[in-house]
Amino acid sequence: MMWIDLEGAVNVRDLGGLPTVDGGTTVPHRLLRSENLQDLSPADVATLVKEIGVTTVVDLRTTGELEVEGPGPLDAVAGVHHEHHPILKELGSASEAVSEALLVTKIERDRARYPDDITTGHYLGYLEERPDEVAGALRAIATADGAAIVHCAAGKDRTGVIVALALTTAGVEPDAIVADYMATADRIDAILGRLRNSRTYAKDLSERPVQAHLPRAETMRAFLGQLDVRYGGLPAWLAGNGFTDEEVSLLRAKLRQP
Repeated sequence: MMWIDLEGAVNVRDLGGLPTVDGGTTVPHRLLRSENLQDLSPADVATLVKEIGVTTVVDLRTTGELEVEGPGPLDAVAGVHHEHHPILKELGSASEAVSEALLVTKIERDRARYPDDITTGHYLGYLEERPDEVAGALRAIATADGAAIVHCAAGKDRTGVIVALALTTAGVEPDAIVADYMATADRIDAILGRLRNSRTYAKDLSERPVQAHLPRAETMRAFLGQLDVRYGGLPAWLAGNGFTDEEVSLLRAKLRQP
């Protein structure tokens, strides 16, 4: 894994150098993934922008998360474009009681969508409940002038799905996609340590054991398999949700070696 060591983020890696099914590799400094970017230091910003060439932040957090967390350090950098694509269904101004009821309903839908693995069902829900935002996130990666960095809160679930879709479009070997997804486990203690200090995420973390936050290879393998079973393959899903053939070609060219 091409880890990027920063002072204010612990789950950052460059998705270059991954093998494709036709014997190629992905290009470094084109697509990065991360957890919350709120605590980046000036040195971190310099590394991402000046050394790596980040020009686009693809933020998958909800509107509520953005409002509570406030602007991040990269938001103030000239030449860095912020794209907001919340791929979780927004609850708006619902009361706490209503929000809890909606959450229970959501969990039931996730379980019904894929009974063998509720997290896989949750991931499929991004595609079925927020297709425009999923396609928009992929479009933001494809059209970035320089490197795009995709992030959510922990950099595991929402980020993991968008990255997996981008890499699948680029023809990366499924085993390599699963391995990248699993790499977050190497730093889970540090990730949870950061989030426990956040007023946004601390409560949720306190209610679940560490094991509940670990990525599982079976989850991502099942998700990739369901792209074929449920939608006839990722190209068919993309075409059905407004992502054109030209955009597919642009995304592939962005991520692959010539």
